Amino acid sequence: QVQLVESGGGLVQAGGSLRLSCAASGRTFSRYAMGWLRQAPGKEREFVAAISWSGGSTYYADSVKGRFTISRDNAKNTVYLQMNSLKPEDTGVYYCAADRTAYSGSYSLRVVDYDYWGQGTQVTVSS
Repeated sequence: QVQLVESGGGLVQAGGSLRLSCAASGRTFSRYAMGWLRQAPGKEREFVAAISWSGGSTYYADSVKGRFTISRDNAKNTVYLQMNSLKPEDTGVYYCAADRTAYSGSYSLRVVDYDYWGQGTQVTVSS
């Protein structure tokens, strides 16, 4: 069993930055692909970014490319999402998730493939 705990959300003005962290319990964190997803009110959960075991492969949604950076520190069992140039449309609850079946160097963009989820952290960007 893996537990994921997100932190770093909050209220920020448009153009500002936040860094989200997701701390994982368990000894096999380095074998999980990790994803960050968000859900805005009335909308479906969507992928924002994903990262492979080693961090060598990453994915970004078109809406966040060039503004967000996903990274991980396997020694600290933590994955990060650096968010810059935030926009009001980035508002939502951000979740981190772990996929224990991903192959090295890969990640999934299917929500159903992610086995463990954090409780979410609210990000609100004011205009």
